[in-house]
Amino acid sequence: MATTERAQTASDAGAQTAAEVIEFATERGVEMVDLKFVDLPGTWQHMTLPLSALDAGDFDSGLGFDGSSIRGFQEIHESDMLLIPDPTTAFIDPYYRRTTLSLICSIADPVLGEPYARDPRFVAQKAERHLIHSGIADVAYFGPEAEFFVFDHIAYEQVEHRAFYEIDSSEGFWNTGRPAGTDANLAYKLRQKEGYFPVPPADSLANLRSEMVAAMESLGIRCEFHHHEVSSGGQGEIDMRFQPLLKMADQMMIYKYVVKNEASRAGKTATFMPKPIFEENGSGMHVHQSLWKDHEPLMYAQGGYAHLSDLARHYIAGLLTHAPALLAFCAPTTNSYRRLVPGYEAPVNLVYSARNRSACVRVPMYHEAPKTKRVEFRSPDPTANPYLAFSALMLAGLDGIRRELDPGEPLDADIYELPEETLSRIGTVPSSLEASLDALEADNAFLCEGDVFTSGLIEAYIRYKRESEVDAIRMRPHPWEFALYHDA
Repeated sequence: MATTERAQTASDAGAQTAAEVIEFATERGVEMVDLKFVDLPGTWQHMTLPLSALDAGDFDSGLGFDGSSIRGFQEIHESDMLLIPDPTTAFIDPYYRRTTLSLICSIADPVLGEPYARDPRFVAQKAERHLIHSGIADVAYFGPEAEFFVFDHIAYEQVEHRAFYEIDSSEGFWNTGRPAGTDANLAYKLRQKEGYFPVPPADSLANLRSEMVAAMESLGIRCEFHHHEVSSGGQGEIDMRFQPLLKMADQMMIYKYVVKNEASRAGKTATFMPKPIFEENGSGMHVHQSLWKDHEPLMYAQGGYAHLSDLARHYIAGLLTHAPALLAFCAPTTNSYRRLVPGYEAPVNLVYSARNRSACVRVPMYHEAPKTKRVEFRSPDPTANPYLAFSALMLAGLDGIRRELDPGEPLDADIYELPEETLSRIGTVPSSLEASLDALEADNAFLCEGDVFTSGLIEAYIRYKRESEVDAIRMRPHPWEFALYHDA
């Protein structure tokens, strides 16, 4: 995507207020305004209106929509809701034919006259306020590393008598023997689990990822590395520069939006599904976290293990203590647990370590500068709703700090090579979405500190996941069951 010299985001142009954003849009010939908001599971929804129909007062009074048609929101008898645009999020959307201004919105209840308790973005806003009120820190920085696949083809179906899925990628190792057809087979296929860092032409998606990065940068997202990931068949990663919790959650939504749309422009399809390919690595979202106060990092202390402060150790203990409940938000799909399998690539063991990627919590050791000290929770995946996941992670860490929890001794050995007797003493994350939801149901008081999460949101989330996802999978035969049982 070609960028222009003119700022594509209102904030880069110095526009912060509603009036300034409308002026920004007018100067750039905007015709349409796209109002984006997130549903409870974490997918962006939108509606669009002409710029002429938007005035500065709408940023305070809101614009109406039907909340009963949004997953996890209102019942039909209480459906009227309001979108409240955030003027600081305005950007020129590159994926519409007519010049369009996008605004990320929060949600309000018009009857109660207050923000909507089940709005995930409101949860993140409350989480940041709660952090300040705690006195522990005044900013929580987050840096997710979201992985994804780009495929050339995907199809799936399940009806009463038939079920299948199929995916394809021109660089997939399964295509080494593909006969010549409409396209020649030019080899350069990535061997299974050897997709990490090869150069083109083996890395066939380098140019596409660069287009994704260019688009993100034009929308105000500071990016760092992009590269091919471990899996054959089109797995990639783009890293964003760390940001405060709410801003990073907003950016994570833009990240997924850009990746999907740039892939579509290239005639391909992108997915953040954690485990789409059997016997290949899945897509995770390792989440780096750090607390700061008065512009000073709080997780560094010279001389301790991995130069961690006591505060950082307590934060880690909070993550490990609440990990089973956290995974209901951080690994929130049934497919997430195809990736989180003991003995394979994903970290499932509830321990921490410096540098060791087989630990659930890792302490990166690339640099020793205090400002770089952070902890990395490695179990999440990019299907997570970032507003809920990041807020829950921070609250778990704060609970560990408040209660001065002890994370125990670090484990620097290769967990996968430990004897069975030792492994049996190490706790693991839940093995299914159902088990994570059970854990959340039993352990959620830490989420409700400062009224960040409400019992109503947690109950609605658990109910939606059980009815729409857990039960939906439980009731359907799996194709491999026929290989196992049809002749029983």
